[in-house]
Amino acid sequence: MSSVTSAQSSSVRLKAVALPPEHGAWGFLLEPIVAGLGVASSWAGLLLGLGVLGGFLLRHPLKIITQDRGRGKHYARTALAERVALVYAVLAAVGLLGGLLLAGPEVLLPVPLAAPLAILLLISYARNRGRDLWPQIAGVGALAGTATAVALAGGAATGTALALWAIMLGRSIPSILYVRARLRLEKGKPFALAPVAAANGLAVGGVGALAVAGLAPALAVIALAILLVRALHGLSSRRRQVRVQTLGFLELGYGALTVLLTVAGYALGV
Repeated sequence: MSSVTSAQSSSVRLKAVALPPEHGAWGFLLEPIVAGLGVASSWAGLLLGLGVLGGFLLRHPLKIITQDRGRGKHYARTALAERVALVYAVLAAVGLLGGLLLAGPEVLLPVPLAAPLAILLLISYARNRGRDLWPQIAGVGALAGTATAVALAGGAATGTALALWAIMLGRSIPSILYVRARLRLEKGKPFALAPVAAANGLAVGGVGALAVAGLAPALAVIALAILLVRALHGLSSRRRQVRVQTLGFLELGYGALTVLLTVAGYALGV
């Protein structure tokens, strides 16, 4: 194992090791946490959210460590990644265990469904395939379950908490399909409109059914309907061409709108 020199250490940027390069993932991480706290706020839910944040951030330094050690190397970035990974692991453990102790075992309800998705994502990242479609869907599916756990920690009914997961899935999975198709369109590459339209339509219909059953607010259905219109317009000839960074900021805005309308809907009973 080669030694890490001080010159090498000074050349390593903390941001490159500590923060994941996928900036669009921040919305999919924070939206379920904020939605869960907005529907049923609690200290236990906040701790769970911090634990999920730590686990989310942990995967990037772990990827660096796995790749470097797989080459039989120990660079300056490897040593820094090990220290950063330890901090994130402590944050994840303290947050998740603290939330569990405060709220009780009922917050574990999403785990049997979310854990396999999270494992699939971690395996894909270790193999440098984290940007493929199915790992991305698995990742947002697992993150969406955070809304359920956080809401349960705050005392929300099981039906409401599970419906919140469905709403977050209806926001995230169609959005991934849309953004991938939109990027291909902007680059002049062929894309498929049908899967994007079908996913958005299914989200509206599914959450609409939950609203009829009294488990989801009508405002959440309206939010997903806005996303459907956005997708159809964004993949049409009438769209305005935008840069990748602009598209990312717009998606963060749509995600925030979805969370805002959903939380308001539950609070107002609309």
